[in-house]
Amino acid sequence: QVQLVESGGGLVHPGGSLRLSCAFSGRTDSLTVIGWFRQTPGKEREFVAMIGLGNPRTFYADSVKDRFTISRDNAKNTVFLQMNSLKPEDTAVYYCARNSYYSTAPSNFGSWGQGTQVTVSS
Repeated sequence: QVQLVESGGGLVHPGGSLRLSCAFSGRTDSLTVIGWFRQTPGKEREFVAMIGLGNPRTFYADSVKDRFTISRDNAKNTVFLQMNSLKPEDTAVYYCARNSYYSTAPSNFGSWGQGTQVTVSS
């Protein structure tokens, strides 16, 4: 069982930046993939970005490409999501989750954190 805890959310003005952290514990291996997803009320949870803990390939949703960067620190068991040039439409609860392969489908991820709120507003 892998446990995940998100942190770093908050209120930021449009154009600002935030860095989210996902601290994970429990059993992982070189095939483990950590993904970031986000959800707003009344909408489906959507894929944002993901990274492999072994092979550090990264994937991004088109809506965040060139603005968000996912990275990992395996020594600290932490995955980061650096979010720049934030827009009001980025407002959501952000979740990190674990899977054993690359997938953009939330239903394929079995372990989830509790989420952290990101609000982009002037």
